[in-house]
Amino acid sequence: MIHITGETGLTGLLGSPVAHSISPLMHNYSFQSLGLDYVYLCFDVKEQGLKDAVQGLRALNVKGFNLTMPDKNKVLEHLDELSCAARLIGAVNTVENRDGRLIGHNTDGIGFMRSVAEQGLEMKGKTMTLLGAGGAATAICAQAALDGVAHMHIFLRSTSSHLSRMEALAENLSVETGCKFQIHDIRDLQTLEHAVRESTLLVNATSVGMAPRPDTCILPEDFAFPAALSVADIIYNPWETRLLSLAKKAGCKTFNGYGMLLYQGAEAFRIWTGREMPMKQVREYLQTDF
Repeated sequence: MIHITGETGLTGLLGSPVAHSISPLMHNYSFQSLGLDYVYLCFDVKEQGLKDAVQGLRALNVKGFNLTMPDKNKVLEHLDELSCAARLIGAVNTVENRDGRLIGHNTDGIGFMRSVAEQGLEMKGKTMTLLGAGGAATAICAQAALDGVAHMHIFLRSTSSHLSRMEALAENLSVETGCKFQIHDIRDLQTLEHAVRESTLLVNATSVGMAPRPDTCILPEDFAFPAALSVADIIYNPWETRLLSLAKKAGCKTFNGYGMLLYQGAEAFRIWTGREMPMKQVREYLQTDF
């Protein structure tokens, strides 16, 4: 049971919908495990109510909060400061209250890159191929460049509404980090096959393959995966997407988005508390709840 005191620090999640989130489980379990007087709650806040919600949380002097869709982009205008990654990406998923100043962070990319390191992959100076240009893709793109990836191939539809945003992000990241970017049409399979041959890691940062359509795949069934390639999919429902299944059959190392989910939460936990989330225990706890 969570014990609430007169000094309990409030953290939580804003977005809509939020009822499905596992964040309360992982954060409240971690608070209790470390003996921290904090609580994490979910608040269903749509875009039109975001300004009032943020003003209210500031007035209540909360420790911090997370944001999910549709609030990640809209919250920027209500904050006092942005981290480097949040500024580059133009989206915030974690807010820190530092002595009354609300500071926006984006921990999605950090979470993904920590999950990459957990697989024993060293990406500094290496080449990566990224599929997609949405919120998750931009976060991964920015953090990978900040962490020292030297060359990145980004594939999306040339008609995508996200194309101009991704081009601007790539240009800014190239200046700030020295990473070389090439943006291609995802329908150009010859170029895609060439890109993965020179890559250490291929990442699907789209929702293609996610339940309730687990039979779909971002790449064709006969795609030529080099056996030396590692393949990541940010989806974790289903646990093994069709993409990961095909890559595994080709001999590739594969992993899903569950590690990204946990590590982005762990980074928010560290920002709020200054403590490391007890990841081993959290993993065991969540496995007993699902």
